Amino acid sequence: MTSVILIWLYMFITTFTIGYGVLRVITWHIPYHVRHWDACLLCGMVCVTVYAQFFSLFAGVGLAANVIMCVVCILIWWSDRAGFRQAVQELLHGNSHYGALRFSLFVILVLLFAYGTSRGMIHYDTGLYHAQSIRWIEEYGVVRGLGNLHCRLAYNSSSFALSALYSMAFLGGRSFHCCAGFLACILAAVCLEIVDHMRAWELRVSDFARAMGIYYLVNIFDEMISPASDYFMVLIAFYIIIRWLDLLEHGEKTVLPYALLCVLGVFLMTVKLSAALILLLTLWPAYHLIRNSKWREILTYVGLGFVTVLPYFIRNVVISGWLVYPFTQFDFFPVVWKIPKGIADYDAREIQVWGRGYTDVSRYDISVKEWLPGWFSSLAGSDKAFVLLAGVSVCVLLVYGAGMVIKWWRRQRDILLVQITVAASFLFWLCTSPLIRYGCVYVYLVPAVVFGGIYNMIFGCGQRWLDKTVRRLAVVFSVLFLLYKGLALGREIVRDYTNDYWLVQKDYENYETYSYEIDGVTFYLPVEGDQVGYESFPSSPSVPEIGFLGEGIRDGFYSLDGGRT
Repeated sequence: MTSVILIWLYMFITTFTIGYGVLRVITWHIPYHVRHWDACLLCGMVCVTVYAQFFSLFAGVGLAANVIMCVVCILIWWSDRAGFRQAVQELLHGNSHYGALRFSLFVILVLLFAYGTSRGMIHYDTGLYHAQSIRWIEEYGVVRGLGNLHCRLAYNSSSFALSALYSMAFLGGRSFHCCAGFLACILAAVCLEIVDHMRAWELRVSDFARAMGIYYLVNIFDEMISPASDYFMVLIAFYIIIRWLDLLEHGEKTVLPYALLCVLGVFLMTVKLSAALILLLTLWPAYHLIRNSKWREILTYVGLGFVTVLPYFIRNVVISGWLVYPFTQFDFFPVVWKIPKGIADYDAREIQVWGRGYTDVSRYDISVKEWLPGWFSSLAGSDKAFVLLAGVSVCVLLVYGAGMVIKWWRRQRDILLVQITVAASFLFWLCTSPLIRYGCVYVYLVPAVVFGGIYNMIFGCGQRWLDKTVRRLAVVFSVLFLLYKGLALGREIVRDYTNDYWLVQKDYENYETYSYEIDGVTFYLPVEGDQVGYESFPSSPSVPEIGFLGEGIRDGFYSLDGGRT
């Protein structure tokens, strides 16, 4: 736990500093005062992740990458000492009249989430390929044709580069995995702002989203130790929607904060491609910028998005030979290390049928009527309830959304875009690979923003006494809900309590392996199953049919199945 807190402190300092510097440059060209402390953290996290991905194109992401990052932080401190000092003071004092209380609650959150991040359950896929992917980035950066060794190593997520940057493996001890917990702690602090509105006996649409965010955080409390890209995707998606709703509810008219959230949405796509439909939010800033002919600003935001996504696509091509693996529709690069099309197509189908609850890829073409009942019956009880509620919410949105277009369009169109975005994302997830951990953020957010919007639309215009009564009932219900989840989490912590990991975080789970050689290079296979872990490196779940592009693994691999030209 102590190691987690120390790494988080380092992450906080570096991401906040770099985020502050980048936002300072942006707001110097496009004047705007950033109000939320977490904006610097998220901006910095995007920047250091993009940096780590670029760095991986040339070398392993380790000591040198961290030294350069720290030098950049020092330059930012030195170049704007007065402004940075003021930003830190605002961070410590807060914008609330009870800033000291909020800071104390934040410290408690840090201790609580550091405890959760120091121990818990390691995700199955972490032993399968997450840990190996991170180690490849730590030691070699990007390797041509790496996906030919194991196709899942081609699941290029920018979150792995972030995990490698802050793993501290270069210290010679172990590779830490604290980044998902760090992001969860930030989201918890953002969700904590619901207290402000409860004190005023009111709830907003953003608070409905916050309640679902808290529900998700409780669910993953004993899992966020894993560097799984699913957690990064869901946590960032929650953040984007909550902050977007905050801006709308505060009547923010400046395009810049919305546009920067859209850039964060572009980054989210590089974490997990299934989140791509969140980019529907770009319609709002695009409409206002084009309408007002803000061409310089348009170029700025497009440029930021391009830089954010560029290393992700480059890494895709280097690792797999495909622009977006495993989708073979985008075939632009006739490189010798390309994963064969048949393997990529099979992998894409396997992902889809796995999400529907099958392991037999031959069932890929079955109709929705065949797979949907079985998939739904396999869900846990609470997941069934949320999926049903999300489905009802989509239907309600279609009905009342049409009414808004006719009657209330001008007043409700902004919140409607958020509702359409999460509803479209939910439907996209349901129709492609509906594994609950892939798309639970949409399952939770659709009813939150749809019914939350209806709630505010009705009682925000009704009788004042009725409005006040309903809001108080809603606040009381929310408090009881949060207390229930808090007690459930407390019971779980007490039940699973062990006196380990107070100093050092729980290590990756490693599995028994045996070695084999290809052209004199040693690789590892699991004795049972397909999980390997971190230590046995390099590894694959089966003996691959590969050749070397050069003299060793640093030069990359090509598939013998695909042939070499």
